[in-house]
Amino acid sequence: MNDTQDPDGPLLLDHESDGIRELDNELPTWWVWLFNGSILFAVVYLCYYHVFHLGKLSGDEWKEEMRVGAALKNAAMGKFEATIPALTPAKDQVIVGSGQQTFFKYCAPCHRKDGGGLVGPNLCDDYWIHGSNFADNLTTIWNGVPAKGMITWKNYLKPDEVYAVASYIYTLRGTHPSNPKPPENQAPPAGPNAYE
Repeated sequence: MNDTQDPDGPLLLDHESDGIRELDNELPTWWVWLFNGSILFAVVYLCYYHVFHLGKLSGDEWKEEMRVGAALKNAAMGKFEATIPALTPAKDQVIVGSGQQTFFKYCAPCHRKDGGGLVGPNLCDDYWIHGSNFADNLTTIWNGVPAKGMITWKNYLKPDEVYAVASYIYTLRGTHPSNPKPPENQAPPAGPNAYE
C-alpha cells in the first residue's frame, strides 16, 4: 500500500496502468462462499457424471427416452394393425369431421376435396384399385402405395387419424363429384391423360 495514501480513502494498490489504479477491496463473504461452492459443485459434477459414470448425461437420457418412445409407438402401431380387419367405419360425426379436415389437408391435393381424383384415383366410384372394403382402405392409407407416389401415412398420422380419414373417405362412396376422374379399371383413353 502506498504510504501517502489517505487512511480513510479507498485502498489503492501500488500498480498503475494508464493513470488508473486498482482498488484493493475485499470481496463480500457471501460472494466468496458462492464462488467456492461453485468450484466444489463443478468437481462433484465432473466426478459423478464424467469420471465415475454414476449418472446419465442428458444425451444418454434422451436416447433412452427415444428408445422407450419408439417401443410405445411400435406397440400402438402393432395393436392398430392387428385390429384393422375388424374395424368398421365410424358413425360419429365428430370423428368423420376430423377425418374430413385431415383429408382436406393431406389427401385433397391428389384426390380433390370432393374425392373425384386428380393424380390419385377417384374415391367416389365403385372401382377401387387396392380393395373396396373398409379394411382395405385403412391398409392402403396406413401403408401407402409408394409405387404410385402415395406415401406411407403411418409415419405421419396417428392410428386414430388414419381411422378418421378412412371413415370420411367411406362417406364419399356413391357421391357424384363434378368432372370425376374415370374409373381406373377401364382401358386408358388414347392420347395424353388430362389428369396427369
